[in-house]
Amino acid sequence: MHPMLNTAVKAARRAGNLINRASLDLGQLKVGVKQQNDFVTEVDRAAEATIIETLREVYPSHAILAEESGDSRPDATAEFQWIIDPLDGTTNFIHGFPQYAISIALAHKGVLAHAVVYDPNRNELFTASKGAGAFLNEKRIRVSNRPKLDEALLGTGFPYRMFDHVDAYLAIFKEMTRRCAGVRRPGAASLDLAYVAAGRLDGFWEFGLSPWDMAAGALLILEAGGLVSDLAGEGEYLKTGNIVGGNPKVFNQLLQAIQPHRTPALQA
Repeated sequence: MHPMLNTAVKAARRAGNLINRASLDLGQLKVGVKQQNDFVTEVDRAAEATIIETLREVYPSHAILAEESGDSRPDATAEFQWIIDPLDGTTNFIHGFPQYAISIALAHKGVLAHAVVYDPNRNELFTASKGAGAFLNEKRIRVSNRPKLDEALLGTGFPYRMFDHVDAYLAIFKEMTRRCAGVRRPGAASLDLAYVAAGRLDGFWEFGLSPWDMAAGALLILEAGGLVSDLAGEGEYLKTGNIVGGNPKVFNQLLQAIQPHRTPALQA
């Protein structure tokens, strides 16, 4: 395992231990509201502080892009930038719904180089390094080989805080419901993307995400043999916040099915 990836794993496991302890007494949890339907807890902040502290012990000069602190956007000029979501699925967490994860990615000169998505509930550790493949608990994973959209199980995320594109989203959801084997919305995009990489889902789409929701999961899919793009079929998903991913055959069919429903505001 690459030393930088190993450090990210160490940071994720430390944060996971903290989150697991907090999950035992959710009644004592203090919950804040950043905006409509967008929650933050002291656990998010403590987990993020633990991750950043662990990374900076080894790499003090690296830039940080994190949900609760750090820079506000990806920096393609930074030699190294960590992209962190300390608790993806906070709403699930505060309700005791066991679908959330820690997501840590490292970009080198704007290109994703290493990724960790850690599910502390199931002790499932998804890792990837550019050019070295994707793994689940150190076992190599690949995207599914399911060839047809009508046989595919898809993941998505419903709009929950920004509703500008809700009509377009509902039209796409309606079409996918008719055309695929099933649609799931567990509520943690990083885990959904990791599940695509592991072949548990055949494809995924969502709009309006932040870089920390997608970065690690996107690299996992790519290193597992899948494809990832924005809605225009380009690689600007970290900038646009719109992502489509899947095994190569389902990806192409899913991307094509989305096109008729794109509005002027959803061109990328």
